[in-house]
Amino acid sequence: MHGWIILDKPLGLGSTQGVSAVKRALRSGGYGKFKVGHGGTLDPLATGVLPIALGEATKLAGRMLDSDKVYDFTIRFGEQTDTLDGEGVVIATSDVPPTAAALAAVLPRFTGPIEQVPPAYSALKVDGARAYDLARAGEEVVLAKRHVTIHSLNSSPDRGGGPSEGWWRGSAASEPREEAPLHRSSSGPPPRAGEELLEEATLTAHVSKGTYIRSLARDIALALGTVGHVTMLRRTKAGPFTLEQAISLDKLHEAAMARELEHLLLPLRAGLDDIPALPLTPDQAGLLRQGRVLSGIASDDGLCFAMLDDVPVALAEVQDGNVSVIRGFNL
Repeated sequence: MHGWIILDKPLGLGSTQGVSAVKRALRSGGYGKFKVGHGGTLDPLATGVLPIALGEATKLAGRMLDSDKVYDFTIRFGEQTDTLDGEGVVIATSDVPPTAAALAAVLPRFTGPIEQVPPAYSALKVDGARAYDLARAGEEVVLAKRHVTIHSLNSSPDRGGGPSEGWWRGSAASEPREEAPLHRSSSGPPPRAGEELLEEATLTAHVSKGTYIRSLARDIALALGTVGHVTMLRRTKAGPFTLEQAISLDKLHEAAMARELEHLLLPLRAGLDDIPALPLTPDQAGLLRQGRVLSGIASDDGLCFAMLDDVPVALAEVQDGNVSVIRGFNL
């Protein structure tokens, strides 16, 4: 049981709870105890691809954190919340709806290297404390801008967005609580007759590590002269893993009870499918397992996946014909 189980994380489940679900499945199936970890935090209000590493694959979980991600997300225009999603308190409203044409025009501004300020309600640490703990305690949270890369950002009209009748305003059910500071905005030019007005829009973003989709949604809305927050967030890809490989919690439970979890397990190398394999002789494998450096290896510089036949030996790096271990596997 060394490899990856890819969960299609349901709404309301935290990443740590996803790890716990896999541990329970291992116990209920009588598989024994293995190290289990996740390859990238996914908020409880988000769904989709959550890679779970088992056994020796946990040594690669950190590399998964650094990988690119792809998300589908929906921005609801007209209200901004303190959490930048549907869980928070409304802190700003606007009665200016964006047009479909304006949205299309503004998206290129958020493609490529950009700067963004992370949400105050995030797991980032400020003076040793989690930002969301400080925010919930009523403290002002000021986070520094960070550099991220948006590889692509596209509208997904088949999954959201559409015309509305007249200027959109938030429903009464979404009115802020009394204690919420409220700012109303009517900035931006009024739409021209016949233009398509949007209550919401669903986008697909391919992003680098460290990108906050909630911040991206906030900034897109502001660039359109309105405000907004995320109402749907679904991760469709994390590193090499996609929804096609993901399973539901129900399927995980069924496989555990039938003692068929190994059939759902992707091999350890699945997390490194973008790295070339380096075949080893038994003597070379023995040296790498001892932490020794191999010399005189004819291979391109860069990362490699050192293999003895079908057995993973190490994630290694080649430099000028020398191979050194980055992560060794006890298999």
